[in-house]
Amino acid sequence: MRVLFIVPYPTEGPSNRFRVEQYFPELEKEGILYKLRPFYSQDMYRIVHKKGHYFKKILYLAYFTILRFADVLSAGSFDVIFIHREAFPVAGAFFETLFRLFSKRMIYDFDDSIFLKKPAKVNKTIAFSDYVIAGNNFLKNYAAQHNKNVTVIPTCIDTGKYAPKNSASEKDNIIIGWIGTSFTSIYLDMLKDVFRQLSGSYKNIEFRIVGGKLDIAGVPLSCKYWALDSEVNDLQEFDIGIMPLFDDEWSRGKCAFKIIQYMAVGVPAVASRVGMNSEVIEDGRDGFLVSGKNEWVEKLSLLIGNKNLRRDMGIRAREKALRAYSILANKQKFLGVLKDAAAKK
Repeated sequence: MRVLFIVPYPTEGPSNRFRVEQYFPELEKEGILYKLRPFYSQDMYRIVHKKGHYFKKILYLAYFTILRFADVLSAGSFDVIFIHREAFPVAGAFFETLFRLFSKRMIYDFDDSIFLKKPAKVNKTIAFSDYVIAGNNFLKNYAAQHNKNVTVIPTCIDTGKYAPKNSASEKDNIIIGWIGTSFTSIYLDMLKDVFRQLSGSYKNIEFRIVGGKLDIAGVPLSCKYWALDSEVNDLQEFDIGIMPLFDDEWSRGKCAFKIIQYMAVGVPAVASRVGMNSEVIEDGRDGFLVSGKNEWVEKLSLLIGNKNLRRDMGIRAREKALRAYSILANKQKFLGVLKDAAAKK
């Protein structure tokens, strides 16, 4: 079997890194040949959302569009075309339609409520795909309106790489951490008052933001750039992980992956009681689900004040990550969709 993976980002992009590229060692074990074709290069990915660089962006866009046409022309030499999120970064399913016309079988995978931003494109791509993979049940229910062959595969994690520290280090401060991007850091604004109140009550805490920006005067808070080679270590430094979300349609499409990352490294999470967060966390056992400022303060305070609770919740969280959200636990489902698509008459 030969599979062409059409993805939007280079490896630095978390969605295709975790939903596609993590499975490549498993494909190799099965003798499945594959080719990965991101739209953006690493250089373009670094500047695409920054102001300026307009001439460079235009040149890159023209060049990568030509390369995408070349990908379409090569589609017939593969048994399966696998499109993650979108083949081209604009509205309209032009390239997705071309891949459908030139391909033998096509799988579409998505992990956000992207149909809210590009409904016609996503609906059409879902409808003409042979199989659809959704990141959670909310997305599955949406996709099922347009395609009967929908499988839920959560965004999984390599629990061999993302693991607890070998030995616990003695630290003066308890680190309450968040990891994400500049786009998702908007959710942190809802916790500014929470951070202020906690920092007034506890002198041994530090808030650490990885990959985003937040500034609150008088609060012990540090922000650092996200980097692929330091991501695991950054997560391991947390004592408590947080995942705030708004209660809206976009948030309900999210796949709770921050929580899964925290769980994998044995860190208890406190998260908004929204969408898939409520499926991943068993409230009070392997993390806490909260609604509103008072609950955020209450549950974070419980974890700040009780080292044994943090340890026990972290152990149970790690066990759940291994059982439900690891590559090992989900690889057969992923491989099964590929094999079913290739064998479909």
